Amino acid sequence: MQNQVVPSERIPDEMLVKMAQAGDNAAFAELVVRHQSNCSKMALSILRDKSDAEDEVQNACWKAYEHIGQFQQDSKFSTWLTRIVVNQCLMRLRQTRRARFLYMDDVAVEGKHATVELRDTTMSPEAELGQREVASMLKHEISRIPPLLRNIFVLRDVQELPMQDVAERLGISVAAAKSRLLRARLELRHRLGKHYGRLGPATLLA
Repeated sequence: MQNQVVPSERIPDEMLVKMAQAGDNAAFAELVVRHQSNCSKMALSILRDKSDAEDEVQNACWKAYEHIGQFQQDSKFSTWLTRIVVNQCLMRLRQTRRARFLYMDDVAVEGKHATVELRDTTMSPEAELGQREVASMLKHEISRIPPLLRNIFVLRDVQELPMQDVAERLGISVAAAKSRLLRARLELRHRLGKHYGRLGPATLLA
């Protein structure tokens, strides 16, 4: 993965897309920063929850990154990204509507209370070992990220500080913090890629 420096907004979206398709993470991060505000407004108008909206915008950005090579530029990048955001939000709404809570005291069969057996969710020794190995590998790869990117990743994704606090601690704008965080996530994703098996990212969860 290349991590070139995108100098300014003088570069049109079309050129940034071509750079991103060639592996330039900084170009893709610039595209996201340019259109993140509109995407966030769109997501919020659909989900009516700021936290959920932020999550789905982030998920949409990941999907856009994964499929940037398939974007043919027959429409604007902003339109393409917005469409992905809308799809993510609609998917979240469908999942939320399908969710139902089961109150065990209210469960009855033919007028009689039924016994509800719950599965044992305790992890097996093998699963615990696998989880520890993944955690160790993740910690190792995070430590190898350049400090400029690692610091913001730790503040936001490990310590879970609000983006405004992260930006203030680093002495940069929120927009710059979002751009740097995206680059950090892309860098970590690239590093984790060498650990994937034939199932891709699911290998780490097997």
